[in-house]
Amino acid sequence: MSLIVLAPMEGLADELMRATLTRVGQYDWCVCQFIRVTDSVLPARTFHRICPELLHGSRTAAGTLVRVQLMGSDPARLAANAARLVGLAPAGVDLNFGCPAPLVNRHGGGAALLDEPERLARIAQAVRAAVPPGLPYTAKMRLGVKDAGRAIECAHALASGGIDALIVHGRTKVEGYRPPAHYHWIARVREAVAVPVIANGEIWTPADAERCRQESGCADLMLGRGAIADPFLVRQLRGGACGDWGGEMLPLLADYWNGVLTRVLPVHAPGRLKQWLALLCRTWPEAEELRRRIRPLASIGEVEAALLAAGVPLTVRRAA
Repeated sequence: MSLIVLAPMEGLADELMRATLTRVGQYDWCVCQFIRVTDSVLPARTFHRICPELLHGSRTAAGTLVRVQLMGSDPARLAANAARLVGLAPAGVDLNFGCPAPLVNRHGGGAALLDEPERLARIAQAVRAAVPPGLPYTAKMRLGVKDAGRAIECAHALASGGIDALIVHGRTKVEGYRPPAHYHWIARVREAVAVPVIANGEIWTPADAERCRQESGCADLMLGRGAIADPFLVRQLRGGACGDWGGEMLPLLADYWNGVLTRVLPVHAPGRLKQWLALLCRTWPEAEELRRRIRPLASIGEVEAALLAAGVPLTVRRAA
């Protein structure tokens, strides 16, 4: 059976969202948001803050394995932090060469390094030396910075550095998240390297997944924003049923909201729910109506009143 992996979406898929999405089920593994490596070896508390699943066997509450993603540009420092991470027993180590955020790229991280395949090779080799055999070691890359002209060279650099598998997002850095994703370029990368390639980008529906597999030649997929827009997409890709708004999605919203209230300051909690609803609108018309109700609200009490009015099965109503 092919792999389906949950992507490391900065600002979208923290441990609360990972717990929610993997509870729906059937992801083979997921990757946490990146941990930025600069000029020091990070303390254990930093790794635990970004990936609290490390404290629970490197698994979500549903039992899905969580790999930890490192991002940086210095081979020696990345290797030193990988060694520290290995001591915390992650389910795997992943390297980020895919983030297109300008702030990240200005500081020499993420997709900005795709103009330097030689450095990619040095990073991959240095981290490989710190990651013991048997512990999964992967990397995620885009097709390039401005164009895909060096995509195969970059993929070769990472593969030669010792990674076990390569995840390829089918867009360049400057393309950001604008459609389309260039699956034919993922196919070229897959054909050029000996390691397994996992395809990523613009997979919102089962039809998108089928087109990605056909055009990229990759059986294995990584789901990103499409998984947040439709938490039941992974189930459909496994041959199961579509989600049901009232019977499944509303309880999922309730559980997510309860999780947010335990981990997020009250002033920020409504924003987290609004962010998810904005993506859910791509799948459910009902989400648009709920988002419209909640959009102007700022307090937890107001938000919960709106959720209850929409049929979200909250167990406790708070007055905050």
